[in-house]
Amino acid sequence: MSQIPSPNQTIYVAHEYYNIHAELEKRPGAPRCVQVQTFAQLEQIIPQAEVLVVSMLWRNALLQQAPRLKLIQSISSGVEQFDLTQLRTRGIHLCNARGANAAVVAEHALALLLSLSRRLYEARDNQHRAHWSGTGMDARPRLQELTGKMVLIVGMGTIGNRLAQICQALGMRVCGMRHSPRPLDIPGVAQVRPDELHAAIGQADHIVLTCPLTPQTEGLMDQRAFAAMKPDACLINVARGRVVDETALTAALRTNAIAGAALDTYADEPLPPASPLWQLPNLVMTSHVAGETQFYEHNVVDILLDNVRALETGGPLRNQIV
Repeated sequence: MSQIPSPNQTIYVAHEYYNIHAELEKRPGAPRCVQVQTFAQLEQIIPQAEVLVVSMLWRNALLQQAPRLKLIQSISSGVEQFDLTQLRTRGIHLCNARGANAAVVAEHALALLLSLSRRLYEARDNQHRAHWSGTGMDARPRLQELTGKMVLIVGMGTIGNRLAQICQALGMRVCGMRHSPRPLDIPGVAQVRPDELHAAIGQADHIVLTCPLTPQTEGLMDQRAFAAMKPDACLINVARGRVVDETALTAALRTNAIAGAALDTYADEPLPPASPLWQLPNLVMTSHVAGETQFYEHNVVDILLDNVRALETGGPLRNQIV
């Protein structure tokens, strides 16, 4: 369990959904918490904040209004909205929530993988139409099984590692890529170097994106990458929307150049009603909910309290970005 920092500290939180305040109230001796839900309210509280818990409500212009700020605890693992150079200049620490939802994102990726291989999305559509489509009644390719199939996981961090273990347990062959040259953490996973990516894509039955959004990964799945995929292969994205070129993906799905795809994240969120992605029958879509879990606030507060305590004692921060 995380150590409780000084109760004299006040933690400021800005999030529309996650109730960090309620979770802190469950911890005996936890610091006082002030939580707001809108950007306008965040502007009002930030001049007093030394510790700020925030995610998508953040705007870098807020730094001009935050003379006391010492620590930003991101509620999510993604930190692309923060200007790291400005934070370093100001001496403000930034930590993310990496690992807080690693298990559930891996489970969501597995659910999408199963939905694509067993075409469960079609079963739901048939249910709504009261249409029976049993064995031997469909002229299209047979339903797939995962045993023996090759999955390429792009992004072998905490989420990718967990997913690799699950896929191994299902009897899949697993290969993984990370942009760091550091060896992979999971025994039995074949490591793919970044310069080998397209060759590995050409061998994979399923490609799962679990990587962060960086200059190296933005647009990683582009027209060339989709052209390298096997026609019976599928793509799953539980990373960030801009890792995938959505125009290239749309073209690949419309022409059946690949068998299918499943997305949880998008370049623009909420996804605009006019997006062609809504109309693709071989695409499964969820609304950026892969990280949703009833344990999320609990896991984030564990990281937060460790970091507030470390700020007081000068100890190492968890998940430190800056």
